Amino acid sequence: MAATGLRRRLERWMRPRHAEALPVRIDRQRIYVLPTPFGGFVIALLATMAAGALNYNNNPALLLCLLLGGATLASLLWTQLQLSGLEVRTVRGEPVPAGRPMLLHVHVDAAPGRERRGLRVDCEDAVAAPLSLDETGGEATLALPTQRRGWMAAPRLRISSTRPLGLARAWAWVRPDVPLLVHPTPEPHGPPLPLGAGEDAQARLHPAGDDLHHLRDWRQGDARRAIAWKSSARRDALVVREFERPQGTDVVLDWATLGGLAHEARIGRLARWVDAAERDGVRWLLRVPGHPPLGPDRGAHHRQACLRVLALMPDRP
Repeated sequence: MAATGLRRRLERWMRPRHAEALPVRIDRQRIYVLPTPFGGFVIALLATMAAGALNYNNNPALLLCLLLGGATLASLLWTQLQLSGLEVRTVRGEPVPAGRPMLLHVHVDAAPGRERRGLRVDCEDAVAAPLSLDETGGEATLALPTQRRGWMAAPRLRISSTRPLGLARAWAWVRPDVPLLVHPTPEPHGPPLPLGAGEDAQARLHPAGDDLHHLRDWRQGDARRAIAWKSSARRDALVVREFERPQGTDVVLDWATLGGLAHEARIGRLARWVDAAERDGVRWLLRVPGHPPLGPDRGAHHRQACLRVLALMPDRP
């Protein structure tokens, strides 16, 4: 625990110390290189060989030690060159409900002419993701945990490599100035979507409807009570009754109608209803305090706008 705390304190002083606008180019001044445990063992072994060769005046052993030492130094230089010249172009994350991991996409480019394989991108809260570059660059995807709705700052990213021999680890930090939006968590179990009443009201198929719409062939999963037994006997095949229920497409989702719920519970229920309205293909209008009404409309763009408003509502009424 003490070693972990010391490492984190040292990392706070590493470049960069503040958020920076993208794109960010990694140069040699912000690359750190240290031997890996295997590299430390190799260095100790070479030092022992050199001491023995000098003590016994063994020129072949000394020559071998110098050759291996030169290869080790070249490996350290090549590891640093794996990161030098990289450019972090974009960092983006699709909004997700709070509590679900957000997929953070990190796109990196580099000048052509040098193969860069085996890179890794990680941050403090996510598992490292591989990154390999081709002529069009490369992209790493991190699963970033989320905890609460609203804006979340992008984490400080570390790009590292141990290529080509695993003797040294080179890494560089990138702190992108990119805000990430986290949607509110929909209510897991709640009442169904309110019925709408607008000019575009129309009849929709519903298993618990009032009026018989038509008969259709039985499908796996249909309820037994929906089977029309007399019609099935006449046709010598199972048929099922389909009902319809009038349902308006202009559904009003009003904050004021949820007065019996707590502040965050209201947000969760409205988020649930927004998802339900989009899933059912109906138009809806969202009314929340402190913001003009949204809609009535439908579609992915309208859904994102409504969830954004809910996500950015103040924590307290």
